[in-house]
Amino acid sequence: MHPHRVKYWLNPKPADPILFAEQVRAVCDAYAEAIPMYQASGVHTVSIDEQTGIQALERIAKDKPVRAGQFARLEYEYKRHGTIGLFGNLHVATGEILCPMLRETRTEEDFLENIDNLIQIDPGASWRFIVDNLNTHVSESLVRYVAASCGFCEDLGIKGVRGVLQSVVSRRSFLADTSRRIRFIYLPLHTSWLNQIEIWFGVLRRKATRRGSFTSVDHLTTRILDFIQYYNHTMAHPYKWTYKGSLLCL
Repeated sequence: MHPHRVKYWLNPKPADPILFAEQVRAVCDAYAEAIPMYQASGVHTVSIDEQTGIQALERIAKDKPVRAGQFARLEYEYKRHGTIGLFGNLHVATGEILCPMLRETRTEEDFLENIDNLIQIDPGASWRFIVDNLNTHVSESLVRYVAASCGFCEDLGIKGVRGVLQSVVSRRSFLADTSRRIRFIYLPLHTSWLNQIEIWFGVLRRKATRRGSFTSVDHLTTRILDFIQYYNHTMAHPYKWTYKGSLLCL
């Protein structure tokens, strides 16, 4: 038995396996197309998620570095100084982290600010955002922002009553419309393993936060931003995504 080793177990059990396979394949196709589309016409494909509850933990004693024949030694007791969340934006074609935004919250307004920060890098370009199904990713304000940015002048309706804004389903359909230069590609439920930014979050944990000692949230924030800058300059590369989508994933 290895109680220290875990795997997620709540895997997707879609009511419609064929639809699920199509949704998975759409995400995989977006990854496969990202580099050629970026090189040919400047289309940005960005994998987005929020890493919440990153803890600013300060160890009560300094670490002892590795020595020949010995392990590094870390103090297990620590002081808590609060938490912060990171909006991570992985540019699929380059592997860079764009416009990192750290917040204590992840509200509808926070997510919209994150999207606006990204689009302002290249306001006239086409953008494809790969996101999960969090309700802030299908909000009324996001629909209104995309409509205004894409010159959509038709009546959007009223939230909960009619039109594009009526429901989560109608808003998601509008935001996922392939005819617009700003659109969202939604992951099927329980498929966080399809989101490339999750791979990078693992890099951040291993190299910057897991063994760190931080005297405050500001100290933690600075460490994360410094690491992202270093990563973009020395380590960033597009991930080699070989999975193409298959019912075998069920």
